[in-house]
Amino acid sequence: MNTDSIITVGICPSWDTICKVDGIEWGQHKKMVSQSSVCAGKAFNISRALAWLEVKSTAAGLWGQADIKQMLENTKDISDLVDIKFTVVAGQTRRNVTVVDTQAKREMHLRAQSKLADSETLKQLRADLNNIVDEKSTVVFAGALPSGQLLDECVAIITEIKQRTSNIIVDTNGQTLKKIVEKEQPLLISPNVKELSELLGEQIDDNSETIIRCTKKLCENVEMVMVSRGCKGAILITKDKAFEGKVINDKDKTTHTVGCGDYLLAGFLAGLKKGNIREALVQGIKVATARAWGWCEKMNWPTVERKIEVDVRVL
Repeated sequence: MNTDSIITVGICPSWDTICKVDGIEWGQHKKMVSQSSVCAGKAFNISRALAWLEVKSTAAGLWGQADIKQMLENTKDISDLVDIKFTVVAGQTRRNVTVVDTQAKREMHLRAQSKLADSETLKQLRADLNNIVDEKSTVVFAGALPSGQLLDECVAIITEIKQRTSNIIVDTNGQTLKKIVEKEQPLLISPNVKELSELLGEQIDDNSETIIRCTKKLCENVEMVMVSRGCKGAILITKDKAFEGKVINDKDKTTHTVGCGDYLLAGFLAGLKKGNIREALVQGIKVATARAWGWCEKMNWPTVERKIEVDVRVL
C-alpha cells in the first residue's frame, strides 16, 4: 500500500464549535470558560491529525461558499501540510457543537444536518476528485453521507475512484458502511464496536475473542478491519492475522472523546509508511491516546511517541 499521497474526502463536513465550562448540569445557566470554532468532520480531523504528525495530505470534499474564507483563515497554521482542494459549493457548512465539562471530564456532541450535497454538487466533486486522484493515492472517505438517491450517487463516486486506485479507505457507519463494504470492498474500514455491531446486524460484546470471530467474515470483502475500543485500545483484523493493541503505561485523565477514532486512523495511515501493519497499529493507538488525553494541544509527536507505551500482541 502506497501512502505517499493521502486524500481525505468529507462529503458532509462541519465546523466544530467547542464550548468549555467548569462543571454543569442539565438546566443550569453558566458562563463558558472558552469558546472556539475549528474546521472538522471526520475527514478533516484525519488531515489535521496527519498534520500534527507532520505528514502531508490533501483535504477534499464539499465546503460551503459562505464560509470558505473563514475556513482558509482557520487552517493557516497547517496550510504547509494540508493542501486544501475542497469543491466549493453554494451554501454554508454546518456547525456542530461540542460542550466540554472540564470539571467532570465529559463531553456532549450535538450534530447539525448537512445541506451541501445534492446531485449537482456531487457531480462537481466527482470531476474534482478525478483530477487529483491517481494510482498512487490513498483515498479516505470519512464521515456521514447523505441518504437515499444521494447515497447511491456517493457510492458511484467511490466506484469511479476505485478504478483509479485500489487504496480506498472508508470510515463511516450504519447502512451506509454496509452498502459500501458489500459493493465496493474497500482496503480498510475503521468502525468502533457499536458501528461494527450495526454493520454485522448483531450485538457484539467488547472482548477481543468475540470481535475477531465476528469480524473475520468481513475479510472476504475487506483486506483490513481496524476496530477502535476507546480506552481498551484497538484490534486490527486481516484474513489470516489479528493484532490487539493497548496502552500499558499509567493513564492520564481523558479530556476528549470526540475525534479519537479519526486520530487512530490517521496514526495508522502515517505508520503504514514504514510498511509494517503491527507498528502502524502501535502508532495509531499512540495518536488516539494523545488525542484522548489532550496531549496533541500541548506536545509534539516525537515527545508523545516517547511517553506513551503500547503493547501489541498477535492473536
